Amino acid sequence: MIQSVDRAISILMELQGARRLSLTELSGRLGLAISTVHGIVATLVARGLVEQDSAGHYALGAGVLRLGNVYLDSNELRLRSVPWAETLAEGTGYAARVGVLMGGNVLVLHHALRPDGSRQMREIGVDLPAHGTALGKVLLAYHPAPWTPLSEVTPLRRLTGRTVVELAELEREFATIRVEGIAHAEDEIVLSESEVAAPIVDDTGVSVGAIGVVLPTTELPADRATIDAVRNAAIGISRELGATTWPGVAPSE
Repeated sequence: MIQSVDRAISILMELQGARRLSLTELSGRLGLAISTVHGIVATLVARGLVEQDSAGHYALGAGVLRLGNVYLDSNELRLRSVPWAETLAEGTGYAARVGVLMGGNVLVLHHALRPDGSRQMREIGVDLPAHGTALGKVLLAYHPAPWTPLSEVTPLRRLTGRTVVELAELEREFATIRVEGIAHAEDEIVLSESEVAAPIVDDTGVSVGAIGVVLPTTELPADRATIDAVRNAAIGISRELGATTWPGVAPSE
């Protein structure tokens, strides 16, 4: 690991979480000398990845957005998923999300809005706690070492009274997901919102992402048509990525 690169990334991650920090605050959070942090931040400012306001506080710069847009426009999983997610939303009437695992969180790569015309906010680029979402549960269930990414966010946060944070209960859920190929989450991040998700796999059979829908908790349990639509979308994307088999589905199906 190159120390200077690691420190620069750490600064960007701190600014992502706190939005705006002074040099002293950054130094304290990272446990580094102010002079060391200043030199790295000055380089990031020069490259447009960090900006400084009139009060001397630092925030992420416009260059980060440019990198993010390039990633979204070139990521094959997202490019393959967009039409499937849009079709899933239209067919079910629910918002659809595609995500990938990043540490103990799920990064939303695409968000297809509910087709009801209501005011909604797109969640592309949003981080969601993996243990509290159906997208995250399905990605963790098929991860070769699910407790490794979760160790980055231990202790697990309880976002609502329904958020599952007990490891034994999560393991039971993972075991069920591996059998069924479908994950569920009920009121775990936002009360009144629940989810159904399925894994997306590539040509090596490895789970590289997940797709799911967000539905009102009042409409639980999700009907068979909705569950099948989520699974079929996951299979369709997986097929485009070269997969020939899918979790929870026999090769002949």
